Amino acid sequence: MNTRNGRDAPVAIVGGSGFIGSNLADSLLSDGEPVLVIDNLSRPGVEQNLEWLAQKHGSRLTVETIDVRDANALARVLTHSKAIFHLAAQTAVTTSLVQPGEDFDINLRGTFNVLEAARLSGGAVPVVFASTNKVYGSLPDVAVRKDGDRYLPCDGLIQANGIDETRGLDFCTPYGCSKGAADQYVLDYAKSYGLPTAVLRMSCIYGPRQFGTEDQGWVAHFLLSALTGRPITIYGDGRQVRDILHVADAVAAYRAVLDRIDTIKGQAFNLGGGPENALSLRMLLSEIRNLTGHELSIRHDGERTGDQPFFVADTRKIKATLGWKAHISWREGIRDLADWLQRHRLEPRPEAVRYVA
Repeated sequence: MNTRNGRDAPVAIVGGSGFIGSNLADSLLSDGEPVLVIDNLSRPGVEQNLEWLAQKHGSRLTVETIDVRDANALARVLTHSKAIFHLAAQTAVTTSLVQPGEDFDINLRGTFNVLEAARLSGGAVPVVFASTNKVYGSLPDVAVRKDGDRYLPCDGLIQANGIDETRGLDFCTPYGCSKGAADQYVLDYAKSYGLPTAVLRMSCIYGPRQFGTEDQGWVAHFLLSALTGRPITIYGDGRQVRDILHVADAVAAYRAVLDRIDTIKGQAFNLGGGPENALSLRMLLSEIRNLTGHELSIRHDGERTGDQPFFVADTRKIKATLGWKAHISWREGIRDLADWLQRHRLEPRPEAVRYVA
């Protein structure tokens, strides 16, 4: 990784007080890298993540309270960074449907601001962007069938491997549009300006330091609700299938992308647990019931706009290109998250996610 700025320049994490950002910051700081966290601290609870990082790592951590919509302030603090991870976002589909303008400003304009700050810095500053599997849309052409407590695709190749990066993009909902357009901007800045950029299209990431809500971070939300006796609402019949990935494996992927950015720039990679870590909502609830010994209070409601009955990421490209793979099985990871939540005695948070990824 070649940049204009020196070895002592920080790695910037935009949205670094959030769930993935704070775990990524901890990994980099633990290896002696100075880290600049940029965040507007709008999500309840993220101050705890910053306190944890500061107590553990001291002066190697710098924090700037800035909103991605403030282009001038963002450019000022990013200009001396040697690399940028852009994780800040409005992350809830439901919020985007209610406040599409804010969703647009944060996800698309905010990403543009990050890219421009990197471009105008005068150096080849890498930008690694957190995208989403929602760029593939609701997958209406992927026929599914019921198989016990889950949906499975009728197409045998998709069932075996998941959805790969050659799948056509099909933005759906304001959230899908804003994140999808941002995804494409990030890739184009490699083509148009030679900026070393890459995109990770994430499935469901979970693990310690996640303050899950009903709208985003559903694995943690289910566990929090079970541990505190709160009701859980299932939208649809609960057979929806997702592949889930522990945050430790996600952090390893982000770091692998940055390490190889000069050779992979301008590419998008799916990032998820893959078929071996795919499960339905019903399967997760059953595991949580067995793990906690708690009876769950479950309510049902109608399907939500843009919900995919089946999405599993085909991760063969990132495995072949970077040698990355998921090491933590979903059952092991769920136990790890449950242990962390019980130690920290967190309460479920009903607020919709507004900013920090």
